[in-house]
Amino acid sequence: MKKIVYLITFVILGVILQFLIHAIVEIWYINLLVQDFTKYGLGLNWKQWFMIHRLGSVVLLIIGMAFGFWQGKFWWYRIYEQGKY
Repeated sequence: MKKIVYLITFVILGVILQFLIHAIVEIWYINLLVQDFTKYGLGLNWKQWFMIHRLGSVVLLIIGMAFGFWQGKFWWYRIYEQGKY
């Protein structure tokens, strides 16, 4: 039970970290788009940018959850099974 809670909290941490990364990248790039859409828009319109945002959100969520799970397994093994810390 302790390991399950440990892994769940690491997955939540991964989701929080991906949310932070997502917010930073999105704020940065939206500022570029608002400043000069023709230069930074890459030939896409706003509808296409919203689709990229939705797809990117899902991909980042999956990556964040996978990273959290992987880190949870890594640190569980390192701390509790090897007893190094």
